[in-house]
Amino acid sequence: MNIEWMNILSVDDNKTNLLIVESYAKLLNLKIDSFSNPIEALEAAKTKEYDLVIVDYMMPQMDGLEFIKNFRELNVEIPIIMLTALGDDMDLQIKALEVGANDFLNKPINSGSFRARIINMLKLRKSQLLLKDRALLLQEEVDKATTMLKESEHETLELLGKSAEFKDPDTSKHTQRVAYYCKLLASLHGLSQRMQDIIFYASPFHDLGKVGISDRILLKPAKLDDEEFEIMKSHSKIGYEILKNAKSEYLKAGRIIALNHHEKYDGSGYPNGLKGEGIPVLGRITAIADVFDALTSRRPYKTAWSLDDAKEFLIEEKSRHFDPILVDLFVENFDKVQEIYTKYTIED
Repeated sequence: MNIEWMNILSVDDNKTNLLIVESYAKLLNLKIDSFSNPIEALEAAKTKEYDLVIVDYMMPQMDGLEFIKNFRELNVEIPIIMLTALGDDMDLQIKALEVGANDFLNKPINSGSFRARIINMLKLRKSQLLLKDRALLLQEEVDKATTMLKESEHETLELLGKSAEFKDPDTSKHTQRVAYYCKLLASLHGLSQRMQDIIFYASPFHDLGKVGISDRILLKPAKLDDEEFEIMKSHSKIGYEILKNAKSEYLKAGRIIALNHHEKYDGSGYPNGLKGEGIPVLGRITAIADVFDALTSRRPYKTAWSLDDAKEFLIEEKSRHFDPILVDLFVENFDKVQEIYTKYTIED
């Protein structure tokens, strides 16, 4: 393992000892910064990263134990060798190890012992750096794989969300606009970024149950009669049944939305007649987005409403059909609603 040009910090109040350490280090082609003042050495360590520290024990301004303790507050990984003239003082060595020393050298410095210990400590440091690089590389690969998995999941969700549109070409772009309206409302309502992401990908499943409605009813170019409307209403429960055993958090949210997006704030909606905040917030948000987009879209049995007329309808239906707080947020930020409509509407 090559250790050439690694950086050493040498600290000793005796300049002769500093020169000896420098000469030995240069024989190994190492770069070394020498300090006779330990306080200055600590300041240098704040701005430069070293691979090894060699520090004397007996110094007037700050002894080696105190220096190591202070240095460890800056860095806990870099190996430290402490120089001592006290020979095999076990108590001192234990104290040094406790504050963060890794090895010891006795004075006067023996060149062979110096070389062996320096090489061992620098190999240790090199291994640390290689492991850190490998860990960073591994994390980078994990991040890439996670991103690819997310993108794949989102693509699948988008394709599944369009399945209801396949039978009804007049709903083209409907689910996409609903998704953006829902995300906008979720953000304005203060839901977390995660929940905004979930409702964006889950709201297109609101009409998934329409795959279970016959074309005779689904594509009828006129208003449905009472019996047909009752059949059409069953799409809420059909969508829920399709998604009820899903494990994905997006699909779990999708089943909540599918079941509840036709509930009304005053309790007159379907399929369960839920009322007020008893309706899950994902359902309350999607209800506004779905109705607004349905009103402003052309259907076989009606022309598209203007954006302003649809907005007035939402206001009129506050506290009856829709959550009044959500309607206010939608109306107060209508410029953003218009931007979504313009961006994701294909001219007929």
